Amino acid sequence: MLLELIVENYAVVEQARIRFGDGLNVLSGETGSGKSIVVDSLGLLLGARASAEMIRSGASRARVSGIFSIEMTPELERLLSDAGIETGEDELIIEREITANGKSRAFVSNRPVTTAFLRQLAAALGDIHGQNDQQSLFTAEAQRDLLDSYARTLELRAEVGRLFGEWRSLGEKLADFDRSEQEKLRLLDLWTFQRKEIDSVSPRAGEDAELEAERKILQNVTRLQESAAAAFDALYDAETSATAQLKHTLKRMDELTRIDATLEDSAASLRQASVLLDEAAYSLRDYLGKLEGDPARLETIESRLAALDRLKRKYGGSLEDVLKFREEAARRIDEVENASEHRAALERERCELARQYEDRAQKLSAARNSAAAKLSKAVEDELKGLMMGGTRFRIGVERREWSATGIDEITFLVSPNRGEELKPMEKIASGGELSRIALALKTAAGEGAKRHSATTLVFDEVDAGVGGAAAAAVGRRLKMLSKANQVICVTHLAQIAGFADQHFAVSKIERKGRVGTQIEELSAEQRAREIGRMLSGEQITAEALKHAEQLIQAGQSV
Repeated sequence: MLLELIVENYAVVEQARIRFGDGLNVLSGETGSGKSIVVDSLGLLLGARASAEMIRSGASRARVSGIFSIEMTPELERLLSDAGIETGEDELIIEREITANGKSRAFVSNRPVTTAFLRQLAAALGDIHGQNDQQSLFTAEAQRDLLDSYARTLELRAEVGRLFGEWRSLGEKLADFDRSEQEKLRLLDLWTFQRKEIDSVSPRAGEDAELEAERKILQNVTRLQESAAAAFDALYDAETSATAQLKHTLKRMDELTRIDATLEDSAASLRQASVLLDEAAYSLRDYLGKLEGDPARLETIESRLAALDRLKRKYGGSLEDVLKFREEAARRIDEVENASEHRAALERERCELARQYEDRAQKLSAARNSAAAKLSKAVEDELKGLMMGGTRFRIGVERREWSATGIDEITFLVSPNRGEELKPMEKIASGGELSRIALALKTAAGEGAKRHSATTLVFDEVDAGVGGAAAAAVGRRLKMLSKANQVICVTHLAQIAGFADQHFAVSKIERKGRVGTQIEELSAEQRAREIGRMLSGEQITAEALKHAEQLIQAGQSV
């Protein structure tokens, strides 16, 4: 939802700050006052093309900023995250700046982005109806999404997409089988040699570290014997050894404790130390008994380490890498030797996926055709109340090649006048007709049934060519739509303005010898006078004011 729009030096607007609210926001004003500037500036935030002609005369640049309240979805979070934009906030600040040379810069939460990114982001923020180059409903994706949402087939479509992805992935694997069969046959001898070379050594993970430790001992046997013997002598064997000294000390302590029992704890500690010294001495004695040189074993270890090093140089930096290489070579050999079996298994799996895809895609297509007929009729019924009773609307669902979204090509077709053939919606020239068709579509499809998923819908020229009861019908539908979405509507008609939750007046003012546009939110009294002006022109009569109050009262009761 758009919370605030700030416009600086854009067209005839020097500076304007508009705080929009929930529900239906209406902008009104005399012809030429600049009402559509608000729509155009919002379009810039949603990725519309920029031009230096948009800059106010005398200014070096124009700037438009918008603060949007957002409901974070996995898709939106992924889009923002991929662009490096933090997603912790529930608001987004979008800025667009146009310089005198025609270049523009865009920022989302102070991070520079492209206009293409703004167009991607626009799907989650809002939609402008009335300007041909800004209508999301012209895209095949938007039309398909709207129909699938109406048909309640979004989950089925996701399943179809999953099956298609798996089916296509298996197709790529099969193609790889066919493309690389000769290459794999040529490499078979190499992979077989590599596997045999590794198997001939039969390495074991961690074996090299164990052998290195054993080699180090065998290379230093003499030094180890000398050091161990000296340690054993100092600890146990010599007359002045640690154990001999400790035994002498213990005798003295026994004499002391017989006289003074307070030294018993110290004596106990010394007795425990004596046991530990004996254990260390016995361990050294056993170590010396086992320690002996073995030149043959050392030579065997050297040879084994050399063989392991050769494998590591060829197949990886560690024995773990060598073993992984061996597993991969064995897998490739198995693929080649059993290629026909592997290929047959893949083909069977792909055929089963194709069967499942066709089944789900047919169900999806049937649901779309049924929903298309119902929605087409509902839209035509809505258009009758919008003074477009002669308009035919059809949703075409045509068979096409398999894709992640099914087997249907969906096209919104319209014939605004009797006797004319149905054409794709984007071929309609009238902005007013497009706005009313979009309004009828949104109303009939019941878009935005949940309040928390509201977006901003902008309608410009929606009242073109209508009046009286038809205008009231347009206003009523806008009001209904605003219960689920924020709606911003530019209008000339009092019947529509009467339904507004917030009403903004757009007018021209002269300041310092220059004409500009100002936009202000109206109070209840100001609103009645503005609607009165819309009814009677510059001369606001008492009857017009009374009628305006009646329209406001009637609009609030919807």
